[in-house]
Formats: sequence, structure tokens, C-alpha cells
Amino acid sequence: MMLRSLGFGLALALLLPGAGRAADPDAVARGAYLAAAAGCDQCHTDKEHKGQPYAGGRVLKTPYGAIPTPNITPDKGTGIGAWSYAEFTRALRWGIAPDDTHYLPEFPFPYYAGLSDADIADLKAFLDSLPPATQAGLQGPDSMALAERAWAAVKVALTPPQPVFEPDPAKDAAWNRGAYLAATVGRCRDCHGANLAGDKSRKAPNITPDPATGIGKWSEDDVLTLLKEGQTPDVDFVGGAMAEIVRNTSRLTDADRKAIAGYLRSVAPVASHATK
Repeated sequence: MMLRSLGFGLALALLLPGAGRAADPDAVARGAYLAAAAGCDQCHTDKEHKGQPYAGGRVLKTPYGAIPTPNITPDKGTGIGAWSYAEFTRALRWGIAPDDTHYLPEFPFPYYAGLSDADIADLKAFLDSLPPATQAGLQGPDSMALAERAWAAVKVALTPPQPVFEPDPAKDAAWNRGAYLAATVGRCRDCHGANLAGDKSRKAPNITPDPATGIGKWSEDDVLTLLKEGQTPDVDFVGGAMAEIVRNTSRLTDADRKAIAGYLRSVAPVASHATK
């Protein structure tokens, strides 16, 4: 399996920009769709100062201090233009940069680890197609963040490899598509917990189909409306981190939103007042 994946990755690398061939327009389009679904532009664009999309500079408030997001345009000096396909894959799957430093947990690489080789190749094709932007002078992480990076390196060494998402043969294609999107670019478990029953520390609600404490009384249309417009069945609108997620899911196709809704409505219900 590992040899087959490696061979496939090397073959894909030959098709990527920088390998002597033009990018496949279809790959770029697929990568753009995935980047939108993951909200890459939202994290890696300094909208407050009218920064170039994907050029980084948005300052995130983290437990390790305020840290600007990196430039992921194909600028070779300050972006990812010099990265190989293997380096890009390692960053997404393991959170390890080409210089062997480790990204902070705010970069959700454990969820991107589940992406297929083909989707990672498409993402790189899209990012390589962007206009390069020089983004010099971004403030690096402070000592607290550097200490956390060191701890991240230890955790990576102690953690078994995150598997690429494997479809459930007992489920249909729509369910598997929803499960894949929720597990990877949607990263639902990042906020809502491993069993999707919510996380009190993040003020993230229970999104299992428990009728009393989750979304068990929501119709499919209720879930679709939230994913597209951010509106809940009680005519409220989500805020905070979920508002950013909705900006991502609103860019999905109707079929993909329906697949996510079907998946969420099928998981095991768990009684949990996570936000109470």
C-alpha cells in the first residue's frame, strides 16, 4: 500500500507545475474547489489590510500568542513556490515544513491527513497556479510558540500515521462523500469532538442526531440551510468559528452539502449538553 501510494505520488508530481509540464486545468479547478471548501483563503489572506489572496499575513490569536499565517502563493522566496509535491504532502499530512520545523496545532493537518493523494495533488496544482506574492517581514512565532512546535514534534513522533480516508463499502457513494468531506476539509471533529457530540471548551454544540441535545429533530433542509446560509431552525444565525465554516460550506455544490447532511444525520446519536 505504501509503495503503491508513493509511486502514485511520484507519478502525480510529474504532472504538477514546476515539473516541466503545464498544470492540468481540470486539476486546478478541482484544487480551487477543495481550497474553498477548506477555507484556505480565509486563513491565508490578510483581508483587514486588503492583502493578496493566499499571501498570508492574517494574524490569528492563539494560546501561543498572535501569529500571522504564512504565504501559500507560489512565490519561491516567501511562499511555497519552491516546495516539491513530497514536501507539500508532508506539510498537509504531518504538519512538518520543508525545513523540518513543525506547524502549530492551529493548522489542522491531522484532518488534511485523510485527503486522498489525488486531492492533495489537485490542491497543489491550484496553489501553484496562483500569482506569486512576496510577503516579506511576517513576524515569526515567539518563544512560547516555538516551545509548542517542539512539543508538536514529539507528539508527531509518538502518534501513529493518520490514515487516508477509506470509503465504507457498506455505505453508498453519497454517504462516503459526506463522511470524507466532514472528516477532511470540513474537519467537523476539530470543533465538535471525536464523536461529534460537542466540545464545551470550544462552545461547539452536539451535531449528532440525538433528539434532545443534538440535531435529531432537524430536517435535512434544516441542515442544508445551515450549511448554505448559517441559519438554524430557530431562525438564529451561527457566529464565531462556525460562521467562517459556513462561508466555506456555502461554496460547496448542493450535492456535496446534501452528502454532508446525510452523513451527519446517520451517525450514532449521543446525548450531550456540550454548550450548556
